[in-house]
Amino acid sequence: MTKVIASARANTDVLGIAFATVLGLGLIFAAGFSHASGMHDMAHDTRHAVSFPCH
Repeated sequence: MTKVIASARANTDVLGIAFATVLGLGLIFAAGFSHASGMHDMAHDTRHAVSFPCH
């Protein structure tokens, strides 16, 4: 019983690490290849969507 629980936890940890790695690499890839004005506009629209004053 204990081995089954430990194995399930190890699988969950590996999936979490894999997800975080893919997400992080995706963000780096997107930021590296996007145009600066596009990123600014996206951040600007997000600030307005959450009612955060930006200007």
